[in-house]
Amino acid sequence: MKAHAVPGGLTVAPTLHRFVEVEALPGTDTDPEAFWTGLADLIEEFAPRNGDLLTRRRELQSTIDQWHRRNPGMDDPTSYERFLREIGYLLEEPETVEVVTSGVDDEVTRIAGPQLVVPLLNARFATNAVNARWGSLYDALYGTDVVPREGDLAPGREYNKVRGAEVISRGRAFLDEHFGLAGGSHADATSYFVDSDGLAVTAGDDVLRLAEPGQFVGYRGQVREPEAVVLVHHGLHVEIRLDRDDAVGAADPAGVKDLLVESAVSTIMDLEDSVAAVDADDKVVGYRNWLQLMEGTLSAEVTKGGRTFTRSMNPDRSCTSLSGEEVILRGRSLLFVRQVGHLMTTNAVLDRGGHEVPEGILDAVMTALGSLRDLRVGSNRPNSLTGAMYVVKPKMHGPEEVAFTVDLFDRVEELLGLPRLTIKVGIMDEERRTSLNLKACIEAARDRVVFINTGFLDRTGDEIHTSMLAGPVVRKQDMKRETWISAYEDLNVDIGIECGLLGRAQIGKGMWPAPDSLAAMCDTKIAQPRAGASCAWVPSPTAATLHALHYHQVDVRATQEKIAAGGRRRNRAELLRLPLAEPTWTVEERQREIENNCQSLLGYVVRWVDAGVGCSKVPDITGEPLMEDRATCRISAQHLTNWLHHGVVTADQVEETLRRMAMVVDQQNAADPTYTPMAPGFDGEAFQAARALVFEGLEQPNGYTEPILHRHRAHKKARGTD
Repeated sequence: MKAHAVPGGLTVAPTLHRFVEVEALPGTDTDPEAFWTGLADLIEEFAPRNGDLLTRRRELQSTIDQWHRRNPGMDDPTSYERFLREIGYLLEEPETVEVVTSGVDDEVTRIAGPQLVVPLLNARFATNAVNARWGSLYDALYGTDVVPREGDLAPGREYNKVRGAEVISRGRAFLDEHFGLAGGSHADATSYFVDSDGLAVTAGDDVLRLAEPGQFVGYRGQVREPEAVVLVHHGLHVEIRLDRDDAVGAADPAGVKDLLVESAVSTIMDLEDSVAAVDADDKVVGYRNWLQLMEGTLSAEVTKGGRTFTRSMNPDRSCTSLSGEEVILRGRSLLFVRQVGHLMTTNAVLDRGGHEVPEGILDAVMTALGSLRDLRVGSNRPNSLTGAMYVVKPKMHGPEEVAFTVDLFDRVEELLGLPRLTIKVGIMDEERRTSLNLKACIEAARDRVVFINTGFLDRTGDEIHTSMLAGPVVRKQDMKRETWISAYEDLNVDIGIECGLLGRAQIGKGMWPAPDSLAAMCDTKIAQPRAGASCAWVPSPTAATLHALHYHQVDVRATQEKIAAGGRRRNRAELLRLPLAEPTWTVEERQREIENNCQSLLGYVVRWVDAGVGCSKVPDITGEPLMEDRATCRISAQHLTNWLHHGVVTADQVEETLRRMAMVVDQQNAADPTYTPMAPGFDGEAFQAARALVFEGLEQPNGYTEPILHRHRAHKKARGTD
């Protein structure tokens, strides 16, 4: 269909034009002509600035490459640091930064808990995620490897009473640990009821009370036989659900059928690394889903256990307090939207000169337009209770790029008639120039910032690319033991606290990558709240429910205050310790490394290019499913490029391994009837994209995968073989 010429001189793809005119603008009191003209003016103002920022990135990288050519390795860290200061890559820190963001919801300022990240183009995932504010602890324990699956505890086809008893026992232990009873245990409870003194729990002839009576929030149903008892600890709620007619409740002495745990306090709806959006049709799917989330109408058809039904957004929950007042509890996760970074352009809109517009600018306007349903029109499932819109902005390089984003949001608010500072910004600390200048980045958004987050995966990709010519980097498995990464994780928290984020913004940490290995997650991910993170990413609603237990074990605010009292634990010089290695690996070790990288790369890219899946569980070389997105793809590709450039491996080795691993990936996907094998031709778009990511890795801007992936995905769609 022919693109639309709109007022202001823009040319707009039909799909996007129809979405704006028919779905997004009606009811918002926004005049279409004024909108299009204002958008054209905004693009004319900001697109050149966007281009200048990308030019600056290229200039800095070129200068760093030249320095490493003259100074291979890292024998003189002092000279390296002086060089980075001279070229303006490493800036002087502001002496004092005080964040003053206001009008922010409690989920950001007060409540520490898990954070989901889901692809916004998938309505089912998005609906599941927004509803993941509450999760069944019984289901999470019974259905995962947190309870061992061997011997008498094996799940089986039918309900395993032994496994069920273990789940119930663990649930009672959780209650005893965080909602203890004075003089007794929840394990001995025979009933729960409410009287004038609050929650009462019978255990034999005794009536027990909460050791901390203030943890009782309210109840649903009748006081003598409530349907649910609501408790709170560390700001997170738990419902003890009671029903003696339920199969589980009937077998329980107290009639407890489940423990419902407040889980995904916030969710990032992602338009970036976890989606494959290469044209207007793709973008509109995401914009429409965001609009429907904001108006509270998003739903998805779900098939489960042979039954198909429609899942929609949950209403709020309520209970009755001891004084008889209704207490409203948020029924949905607080939603952020992650827009794309500054790099890519999109043909969904052409500017007055006929050029593609920066995709990040279009995201900023279109998602804010969708948010009018929450901010102005009035949603039947409100997102923000304070009139805020929450945006995560990824892949910004340094404070000037943060300042650009802040200025852009100012203009978007002006375009849509929103009060200034409505749009809050989350800063992803995932690029090296941002990590080194984090305090200045926060200062640039001091009245909008609501979130800083370590993104280890992209941060690693940028670390490799920035220092590509310095020498060969360590193996992937060794990267997490490098000095720079521990300094990075500590400084993100330290600087955030130093700038006054406590009580104003989230300090976050990254994703658990193995969604089927949740016992290991429960053992290790507690390290993130212990490190002072008020949120950390999880790959599924079930993982959110299990990770929520860590926030009962750790008082994050007290932890942050202790860190604040101790001052910074690391320094910027440690961030500049390059992850270089002497290439003393054996032939076998080198081969294993490139096999691991090639298999991971191909397993992800084939789904991205051929199926348009931006994030999914991809089997690794051993068959274990791992969550892969463009950030993991960036590491694998850049790692191979680095070793290839420095002669650790040869081009022939990489070529042979790519082909052999393509056959492994083909076999791993053999059960999928829609899958197109890469072998034996190795001439399809997916294989060629993976190959290009390695052999053209030096030339890719900052090592990003988007340009190559977008090109090959667009070719695939154009051929009509999607």
